[in-house]
Amino acid sequence: MFETIGSDEHEEILFGQDPVSGLRTIIAIHSTILGPALGGTRFYSYANEDDALVDAIRLSKGMTYKAAVAGLSLGGGKGVIIGDPSQIKSESLLRAYGRVIESLGGRYITAEDVGTTTDDMITIRRETRHVTGLPTSHGGSGDPSPATARGVLAAMRATAMEAWGTDDLAGKTVAVQGVGKVGGDVVRRLATAGSKTIVTDVNQKAIQAMVEDCGSTAVAPDEIYDLEADIFTPCAMGASLSETTIPRLRCELIVGSANNQLATSDDAQRLIDRNILYAPDFVVNAGGIINIAEETPGYSEDRAILAVERIYDTLTNVFATAKERNIGPSAAANALAEERLTTAKQQQSPIRHQEVRSA
Repeated sequence: MFETIGSDEHEEILFGQDPVSGLRTIIAIHSTILGPALGGTRFYSYANEDDALVDAIRLSKGMTYKAAVAGLSLGGGKGVIIGDPSQIKSESLLRAYGRVIESLGGRYITAEDVGTTTDDMITIRRETRHVTGLPTSHGGSGDPSPATARGVLAAMRATAMEAWGTDDLAGKTVAVQGVGKVGGDVVRRLATAGSKTIVTDVNQKAIQAMVEDCGSTAVAPDEIYDLEADIFTPCAMGASLSETTIPRLRCELIVGSANNQLATSDDAQRLIDRNILYAPDFVVNAGGIINIAEETPGYSEDRAILAVERIYDTLTNVFATAKERNIGPSAAANALAEERLTTAKQQQSPIRHQEVRSA
């Protein structure tokens, strides 16, 4: 297990189970330096527990960097529940999961993710108050997907400005991989912006909805990499950009909502070598967590929209930093996140030492 975690410096990883409901869960807390670790709960039918652990580890670290670059007072964490939600999700399982979260004493705060909903968050909240992204009827910000999609469009415009000197997306062709809650909303926003969209998904109903509602062109999942487009937009599961797929791409920009889009760190250089401008995923997809963070002072949709739109400025700063330091956008985004974390550690260090001495 420690070899799997590697040198990512995760603070805590908790395995929980409830034999009665069938719950098997892993909660990874990467960092609480900037605040409590916030990250959604992914309910997914993993092939095995090792895959679930790797997913939790990678996603929780991504949440730390996402919050850091976005300027939020939050750390990074992720919860995964192993199993097919359509088969085993139940009230007893979700409440058991809520008790696991409660045992962490507020170090981890959950929200919805793949396989979970805002209604699920209501059920989990019966056992723990450390839940965000509740429906608006319960005082929360509701489904974070629209905010994430809004952030993707803001990032897309910023990346277009960097590459083309204009952030107008009208007439541009965008290939969208995955048209679920976030990807589908991205396609709708692109249609409003006057863009042409090519879509793919394993869910045929989702594809058909995009064809009928937005005039999208549908293609098979593996075909999406080979099509000529101005922008490639990964909105499905991670690791879609790899040594195998990158040589096939026929786009100028990559801007998408999927987490951990690069299969390995070497893939960032592969994109640079292909002269493809990549917008780092954890900057692009921060709209959801930014929206949820706005619940703390009392949720205001107008204020949240303005906060999400600032992804444009954040990404512009990432590109400027990359130029100044003669590094790629991924390296620049990582550096900005790590610098904020380092500063926070230095500021907190004397306090922590004092607490130890007083104890």
